[in-house]
Amino acid sequence: MFTAQVVALVGTGLLTVALGLLAYDLAGAQAGTVLGTALAIKMVAYVLVAPVISAVTDRVPRRALLVGADVVRAAIALLLPFVDQSWQIYVLIFVLQSASATFTPAFQSVIPSVLADEEDYTRGLSLSRLAYDLESLLSPVLAAALLSVVTYNYLFLGTVAGFVISAVLVVTTALPVIAPADRSVPLVHRIMLGAWVMFARPTLRGLLALNLVVASATGLVLVNTVVYVRELLGGSNTGVAVALGVYGAGSMLVALTLPWMLDRIPDRRVMLTGAVLVPIGLAATAALLVTDPGRGVGWVVLVVIWPALGAGTSLINTPSARLLRHESEPANRGAVFTAQFSLSHACFFVTYTIAGWVGAAAGQPIAAILLTGLATLAGLVAARVWPAQPQQIEQVPAERV
Repeated sequence: MFTAQVVALVGTGLLTVALGLLAYDLAGAQAGTVLGTALAIKMVAYVLVAPVISAVTDRVPRRALLVGADVVRAAIALLLPFVDQSWQIYVLIFVLQSASATFTPAFQSVIPSVLADEEDYTRGLSLSRLAYDLESLLSPVLAAALLSVVTYNYLFLGTVAGFVISAVLVVTTALPVIAPADRSVPLVHRIMLGAWVMFARPTLRGLLALNLVVASATGLVLVNTVVYVRELLGGSNTGVAVALGVYGAGSMLVALTLPWMLDRIPDRRVMLTGAVLVPIGLAATAALLVTDPGRGVGWVVLVVIWPALGAGTSLINTPSARLLRHESEPANRGAVFTAQFSLSHACFFVTYTIAGWVGAAAGQPIAAILLTGLATLAGLVAARVWPAQPQQIEQVPAERV
């Protein structure tokens, strides 16, 4: 399962690079508009489609669901090199991201059944987080190496290969049988079940607030790093890659040490530490932008702040699946993981908008200040609603929506 995740992530990374080059071929200087629309479509699929698909397919065996999603993603990636209109990209991306919105929550929800031991599960989460970080670092490098010998259309074939290999690995893996979902309640209730569980339980309400902390840092880094490096610091594309690399390095360092840390420190303390570290990093960024120090100082500060932001997000992201596992039962676990997937991406939609549109319209310092305030408020809410002492888990029936 881990290898399936890794190869699928590599395929997704190649797709990201190839899609940007395809958009430029079709739209030229307007490629940013095409990619921005594609990103918005991705978020719509993640936020709105994921809960519906999860409810409709809740009786489908996990193996068949995962393989089916990979097959759909591979088929769409195979079609992308042949598009010649922007609207075709939008349609295909919606279908592909809907399949990803099916695969990812189902994959995440089955892992607790595969790794039943708490210690094994924690280490599995650490490896999973490490895979995401390595993908963000290595996929662009792999894409650059391939582009030196082939055209970008061949990157789509790499994407197809990644999804096909993922499907084959899932087919050959023995997965536990999960009890079928209760179909005695209406479909709309099953769609809302995961969100209801998350809002009903104090610990998961805290996690919902922490999602906004993570999204604030991620939005600032992913959307505005290129602006900081190229426009404010006068750097190059290599500088952008370095800045994103040190952000990923901070996240990877935490992911590697978290199993040892979580054996000794409660999840709440670890995750709230991340909720303190992120606003501090965002505030430091805002201060840097407001005071506008020299480029030398700016680079030094950037190389210090970005790893801190990466570490802060990893302190929250990596243990989050442990909370979902503890606060759910086998009967509703898939719905809860899907709700986390959907609601966390709703947070990304908000912070991407602030980082991009506010940064462009009102200036980068204003965007950084707003994200700092948002992360600080979300961290305070998480500390307030997440009880310091473990509480008995309330059973939430599907009909309570």
